[in-house]
Order: sequence, then C-alpha cells, then structure tokens
Amino acid sequence: MLKWGLIISSLIILIVACTKTKDTGPAAYVPKVGIQDVQSERSEQKTNLKFFVYIDKITTVPVSVDYSLTYGTALANKDYTNKTGTVTIPIGETFATFDAELLGDVEKLRQPNLYFNVKLSNPKDCTIDIADAKGIILTENAPNIKTDNTGYTTPNSYSGYNLVWSDEFNGNALDLNTWNQELGNGSGGWGNNELEYYTNKPTNTFVSNGNLIIEARKEYVNGFGYTSGRMTTQNKKTFKYGRIDIRAKLPVGQGIWPALWMLGSNISSIGWPACGEIDIMELVGSHPSTTYGTAHWKQATGGTKSFGSEYNLASGDFSSKFHVFSLIWQEDSMKWYVDDEYFCTVSKATVGTANYPFNDNFFFIFNVAVGGKWPGTPPSTTVFPQRMFVDYVRVFQ
Repeated sequence: MLKWGLIISSLIILIVACTKTKDTGPAAYVPKVGIQDVQSERSEQKTNLKFFVYIDKITTVPVSVDYSLTYGTALANKDYTNKTGTVTIPIGETFATFDAELLGDVEKLRQPNLYFNVKLSNPKDCTIDIADAKGIILTENAPNIKTDNTGYTTPNSYSGYNLVWSDEFNGNALDLNTWNQELGNGSGGWGNNELEYYTNKPTNTFVSNGNLIIEARKEYVNGFGYTSGRMTTQNKKTFKYGRIDIRAKLPVGQGIWPALWMLGSNISSIGWPACGEIDIMELVGSHPSTTYGTAHWKQATGGTKSFGSEYNLASGDFSSKFHVFSLIWQEDSMKWYVDDEYFCTVSKATVGTANYPFNDNFFFIFNVAVGGKWPGTPPSTTVFPQRMFVDYVRVFQ
C-alpha cells in the first residue's frame, strides 16, 4: 500500500507541475513596447518628425499605447505643435509610427539644439518597457546669428588717409577672392600644440547679419576634439603701411585663443620668424579683459625675439561688446591702439641690429585657436561653442 501511495502522490505532483507550466508558458507572455529619440534639421517650413513605437514580439492581437508631447527647451506651438494620441501596432507587425509637427523658422536662427519630450502611457495588451523619448530639433548649424552691436566704432575716413581696402562682411558668404580658409592642425598644432582642427565648413566660418563669425566647437574631426576656423589673405591681399582698424567682439573662456594678426608675405621663401609677425590683437581666454599687441622677428644671432604690451579694460571683458583694434604702421615704426587708446610701440630701434622685417608686405590672419602652449587645455567648465564676431577690417593709407 505504501508503494502505491507514493506512486499516486508523484503523479499528482507531476500533473500540477505540468498545469502550471502550461499556464505560464510562452502563450502567456506579455509583450513590451518602447520608443526612441528622433531628430531632424529645422526647416523654414513645417515638417514632420516620425516616431517609431516598437514591440519586442509579434503578437496575435493588436496592442496600443497612448502618447503625449510636452515641452523641453522647445516650446509648444512655437517650435512644435502640441498633441496627444494613440498608436496601435497591428497583428503580425513589430512597430507603428506617429508624426509630430515641427514648426518652421524663416529666420534660420542658430542656437543650441531644441527638444521636446514624448511619453507613452495606458498600455493595452502590452507593458511599457521604455516610456520616454525626445524629439530633437537640430538648430546648431543654422546660418543666422544675431549679436548685440553695441560698442566702440571708428569712422570710415581719416584726414590724410585714403581707404584702400575693407571688408564689411555685409554679404551672405565669405569673399573667397579675398580670403583663404586653412585646413587641418598644421605642424604640431601650428607650432603651438593647439588642439583644434580647422575646417572650411560654414559651421565654423560664415557671414551673418553684417559680421564674419569664426566659431570654435567641441566636436571630434579627424582625431581632434575641437573644430574652428582660420582665415588668411595670403597671395590675395597684402599691405605695407597705413592705419588698420578691426572691429571685433571676442570669445572668452579658459583654453580659448582668438587672434587678429599678420605675417610677412615672404614667409614661403625665408620662413618664420625671419618674415616677421604682427599680432594686432591676441586674447587668452582665462584673462578676458586683457588683449595683447606684439611683434615677433628673427634675432641677428638666430632664434626668435618678441616685444609687445597689453591693454586692460577698466571694466567688463572683451566678449560683452565690440572694440576696435588698430595698428598705425609707418616705415620703421608701428603703434597699437584699442578704441583709439595707445598702448604699445615697436620701432627699428626696438629690433636693434637684427633685420627689421616690418617694412615689407604682410597679409592678414584671423583665427580662434583652442588650447596651445599659451592658453592651455580647456577644462570641462569652458562653454562651447565659442564665437569671434568681426564687424569690419579697414586699411587706410
């Protein structure tokens, strides 16, 4: 009797186990749905941003979820059209879609990318695995940037001078008959251990609202962690003597190094520093209220010699408004000014017995460097993008 009792008890346990396995088997699996981020460039006209709601298993019944849009940095009915709805994934399908309407921007305003939030709720015949996503409106590459034009300005004529050349940057594009756009990182970061990769893309160098804009970005290109712009007039526009005025608003922040400067046109044949270098303006971003004017040349015994001085604002910094950086350049003498205030002289006597290279032709270079021997590596607290605005460059003789 004991033996048969054990057999019967075992059969009962097996039947119960099989019944439970059947009840919790694959047929009872509840599918999971989710949603993912979607992004799109902003257009002048209305466009649709298509969201995908996906499921992890094909089902034998339709499944559905509700969705709703809520604002983030993008504003409802200004950047996108607010809406709610229900999306259903049909039998035998793995996803379904719904559209969110993006509103156009005729101004094409460059600004940090915008986003709004999408949330799934109220699942039917499913559970929600990933309930939240973002609709990202790409605006960081738009061509239009506005900036406050307040600050110092200078006249377009002077007694005893003629305006021989200027670029007022009033068009829609850079004048490539005047300007070159240098590429890459040069030799050893242009000899300064700079960290940027210079491009000719309109994301880094462009003209907008009467200004040339050079924009430094934190992005990886060709193995470098930053991009920026570097422009020259080499072999296109060269000058010797006169008054040079450059009206600009400068980027600041540790590791940022904007410069408005000149090199001798014979650099290709005799090299640097023998060709001479004239730094009309340099700023080290960790000292935002100070700019420098400097000349560099080759000593008679070899090596590089430099002389210059600094200009300090009484209040504020060089990013808050425009200032005019000027060079009055005569035979055997150069004088530096900020907002018509004198602060530095370099003359033939300064150079001494070395060859004085500053009585020859020079070309312009405008750039925003990132990192390097002088400013150092940007810390995580330095904000990007960084922009230099140039309102005009004028040469009077």
